[in-house]
Amino acid sequence: MSQQPQHRPGPPYAPTTAALGGIPSVIPDVPISAVFIAIYVAFATINMVIFQLNNRRAYKFVPSVALFGFCMARIVTLSLRIAWANRQTNVRLAIAANIFVNAGILIVYVVNLIFAQRILRAKQPSIGWNTALRILYRVLYAGIACALIMVITAVVLSVYRLDPYTLRACRDVQLTSGTYLLVITALPIFLTAAAYLLPRTPNQERFGDGKMRTKAVIVIATACLCMLNAGFKAGTAYSPQRPLHDPAWYHGKAPFYVFNFAVEILILCVLTLTRVDKRFYIPDRSSEPGHYSGRVESSPESVGEVAVGKQRREEVATLSDV
Repeated sequence: MSQQPQHRPGPPYAPTTAALGGIPSVIPDVPISAVFIAIYVAFATINMVIFQLNNRRAYKFVPSVALFGFCMARIVTLSLRIAWANRQTNVRLAIAANIFVNAGILIVYVVNLIFAQRILRAKQPSIGWNTALRILYRVLYAGIACALIMVITAVVLSVYRLDPYTLRACRDVQLTSGTYLLVITALPIFLTAAAYLLPRTPNQERFGDGKMRTKAVIVIATACLCMLNAGFKAGTAYSPQRPLHDPAWYHGKAPFYVFNFAVEILILCVLTLTRVDKRFYIPDRSSEPGHYSGRVESSPESVGEVAVGKQRREEVATLSDV
């Protein structure tokens, strides 16, 4: 079936340039999407079960809920792609599907930033708990939200306007947002490196189960996979635009599913199967040096929590190297 549009009756206007994944069709997109949906449903179930079991023991680990939310967002993404495959001329479905493709993975970017921050705070408390770094993290989170809003706005505008100036501005916004998100995916590597390469401090802390080296490997591995995902999107965005009927190899369906959903499944495997809910757990209301290890109580009401933390640290001390 030819993908070249015969006319543009919009708005919204059907695209004239090739995009990642192209226009989906019933074969092969529907069966492939269905398989990925089943995998995301499994990981969503696992992460929610982990959260509920931990929560019953007063062991709250919010990143498990975030990973559950990420899986649910991906289920919606692939469901929209299936709907689009059955309604190829529906431009509004195409807009929604493309927005969710770009939005869902941001949850994982934030989770990995949080894990890297916890390693830095444990290994270098004077730096990790510094007010300037706290402010920087808030700025980074605000920047991620702004990047998402900018991408959504650019995607919507690009199918409702035809003037070259607006289309060029939308492309510039998408390039800027993609570059920013690529930088965000690399930050956990630098934060983890700083935690280990800077001079050791005598007031280091431990948190969660397992060795700190294993936690660092998890963060770096996740960051590399996130960089692969974000780098592919940014690289294709910077490449010259191609006509809809003459896409490049990277616009194909195979690269789309591999560099997006297959890579994300690998990320979920790393974060779920290594039980980050145990490795990266910290006591509630931790807000200053000493809270991770329970040397400093966060509030009078948290005495019971500190006692639990001490018991957990005794268990951690008996663990063998992972």
